Amino acid sequence: MLTVVLTWAIGLDMIKNLVLQHIYCANRAQHRHSTSRILARQNRVSYHPTISYTGKRRNTTMSAMEPQAQKAVEVSRLREIVGSQPMEKAWEQCWKEGITPWDAHGVTPVIAQLLKAKQLRDGKALVPGCGSGYDVVAMGSPTRSVIGLDISPTALQQAQLLAKDAAASQFVQFKNADFFEYSPSFKFDLVFDYTFFCALDPSLRPWWAEKMADLLALDGELITLMFPLDDHEGGPPFSVSMEAYEQVLGPWGFRLVSCDSEIPSIEKRRGLEKLARWERAVSKA
Repeated sequence: MLTVVLTWAIGLDMIKNLVLQHIYCANRAQHRHSTSRILARQNRVSYHPTISYTGKRRNTTMSAMEPQAQKAVEVSRLREIVGSQPMEKAWEQCWKEGITPWDAHGVTPVIAQLLKAKQLRDGKALVPGCGSGYDVVAMGSPTRSVIGLDISPTALQQAQLLAKDAAASQFVQFKNADFFEYSPSFKFDLVFDYTFFCALDPSLRPWWAEKMADLLALDGELITLMFPLDDHEGGPPFSVSMEAYEQVLGPWGFRLVSCDSEIPSIEKRRGLEKLARWERAVSKA
């Protein structure tokens, strides 16, 4: 009888130890899983790549994310930066962190099309908010001198590197200046605006139109690639519409010459942008 009791007791202890071991292992696995989730969340929130978008190295956490998730994180961080700092510091911070979801990493498709068809004006051209300078370099030619304007020194460093070995580099300049404070000694024949109007708080749009009128020659042309044509709330980017442009440009003598929705676009922006061409409604007599 004693032997039976001892055997039963030993068996009970073994079962107890097995149960405790199972619980311990399960807790460790859960702890590792929770820690991994916390670290992943911290990496997403504190994303800070070593160099901006044109660099060879990218943050591995961001690179491993799905494109839509990556864009959402970047836009969230963009709005956080812009909403907490003065404009000149905010955009510089975005470029330093590589938070540039507006950047196409190449020439804007519709600009490439217009250049190929020779449908861009010659003379002096301006690209405000030029960023990495792809469109500026593409537009430069012996008959067209182009100035790329940006408030971020880091963005212009990237643009200068791009222009350095370009065939048209002698016809291109980059200036670090606030668009609203920029006052050259001459007027421009052409201004191209893309992802600049939508980056501005809507309260600044009347001032934007006034400055466009000031910078353009009386017979100059303003080309606006209007994006994003939707009704989302908040920004940047802030939603735009044809009415929004007409409302602020009309008082300064601009008239719409053409508006085209059948244009080449970046895949994810297709259907969200139109090309509008404006001239000053002034007598040329």
